[in-house]
Amino acid sequence: MSYRRDNRSSRSALFDNLDGIEEGGLRASSSYSHDIDEHENEKSLNSLQDRVVFLKRLTGDIHEEVQSHNRMLDRMGNGMDSARGIMSGTMDKFKMVFEKKSSRRTCKLVMYLVLTFFIIYYLLRFLLPATV
Repeated sequence: MSYRRDNRSSRSALFDNLDGIEEGGLRASSSYSHDIDEHENEKSLNSLQDRVVFLKRLTGDIHEEVQSHNRMLDRMGNGMDSARGIMSGTMDKFKMVFEKKSSRRTCKLVMYLVLTFFIIYYLLRFLLPATV
């Protein structure tokens, strides 16, 4: 119980001291803290505005970069499609050539190439060093 009485007495002493402060002094300190809060809010608002402007610029730059990469990928895709068309046409022509030629002619051509290779090898290997 004595704790409550001590607590009440310290409270009353505190409020008695506050009553001694002039109202003008209290208003001045209140308006001063209000000015400080407004000043801090202004600084925070300016900082936030700067960040928003920076992020807006950054997102604009990212958007431009993405668009340029999309254009580049579209051009590359179109180039690949045209190359695929050319390769497909070339392969179709090769198929026609190999289908029309008989296997007998192909064998003759391979035999002539192998025979020519051996003749050139023999000439270079045995006849050319002897003349030097």
